[in-house]
Parts: sequence; C-alpha cells; structure tokens
Amino acid sequence: MKKAIMATKIGMTQIFREDGTLVPVTVLEAGPCVVTQVKTIENDGYEAVQVGFGEAKERITTVDKKGNKEVAHRHGVGKAMKGHFDKAGTPVKKHVQEFKFENAAEYKLGDEIKADIFAEGDKIDATAVTKGKGFQGAIKRLGQHRGPMGHGSKFHRHQGSNGSSSDPSRVYKGKGMPGHMGSVQVTIQNLEVVRVDADKNLILVKGAIPGPKKGLVTLKETTRV
Repeated sequence: MKKAIMATKIGMTQIFREDGTLVPVTVLEAGPCVVTQVKTIENDGYEAVQVGFGEAKERITTVDKKGNKEVAHRHGVGKAMKGHFDKAGTPVKKHVQEFKFENAAEYKLGDEIKADIFAEGDKIDATAVTKGKGFQGAIKRLGQHRGPMGHGSKFHRHQGSNGSSSDPSRVYKGKGMPGHMGSVQVTIQNLEVVRVDADKNLILVKGAIPGPKKGLVTLKETTRV
C-alpha cells in the first residue's frame, strides 16, 4: 500500500466535469494526518506508520469535595495516550490508525499526510461505519415480503413461517430475523477520486460513502485491479 489517509465526511453534492457530465460526489475533509509513530522491523517485527487525525482535548481531572481524590472525566485523551503524543512531539489527536506503507521507513515523526497524497482519477477503497438504525423488523432489515393488508388478515408486517415442516423440525442457523440494523463497518471498493483541493484538504469521491455526516472515513488505494 502506497496511499492512505483518514477523513471526515462532510456530505454529498454534485459537480460538472469539463465535458459537461454531471457527477454526484461525496465531499470528504481529508487530513492533515500527523505521523505519531514509525514502526520498524527491529523494534516491532514489521514496518508501518501510525498516524493521528482530528482535534482532541486532554482529559480533565477534578478534586472531590473532600480534596483527597482525583476524578477523571470520560471525555478527552488519557494520560497514557497523552504521553504517547508527547513522545512524538505532536498535539493530541482524536483518532489513531496504522497504515502499512511500502515506504514506511521514509516517514518521520511529525510528518503530515495531506489530501494531495491522492490525485484526480485514483481508485480508492473507502471504509466507514454505517448509520445505526436500531432494532428493525424483517421487512426493513432483510427485505422480506409483507402479508395481506386486508383488515381480516391480522398479518401485515410480521415475519412468516421460519420452520422446515416436520423435518428437521427446527429453524436453520443463520435464518434472517428481526434485530439490530446498521452500525457496522463497511468497505466500498474501487471508487473514483473526482477532484482534490489540497488547499482546503478536500477530496471529492464519485458516488456515496457509508456513514453519517462528520463520521470517520478511511481512504486507501484500492486492492481491486
């Protein structure tokens, strides 16, 4: 892998190409990502680059009424991660991720990876967590058919028969059922970079990318050829 970056999803819009073609795009604020650790074969057994992205605050500690106990708040970066960033000489970051670049040895602590690592026409894979839909029925979650909508049917949006007659007299493992929908990591492969604005750290990708606005998206050069 030669190219990768973390980004934040801004939203969708549409742009015109030079030939007048209208293209729907997802706008991503990509980087700048800061190198927080360079892993080597001698120390770690493999070569990789750890990068941080997004602003974060240090975890605030307060003293209780008796004055003899520190209470650490949930939000913010803890002491361990704070020390990790201090060692790298970089400000604290909200997200940390590792990329196995082919040229990992060329990176140094504090180096920035910006949107211009990609160019127009590049093919990428986008990884993000989809929107959470909560608990949903079999019709919305799995696309199953509904029952008759007449008043006397008493069966409208329920799931139908799940069994297999008298043999094997049980429900097969993996049968689609109502349950939690969404909030899973998904990778969309072979997307096209339509435009890169290095000054504003923007990457415009053709088509839709999973996840809500302000969600974290990881862009890597595609593994498909």
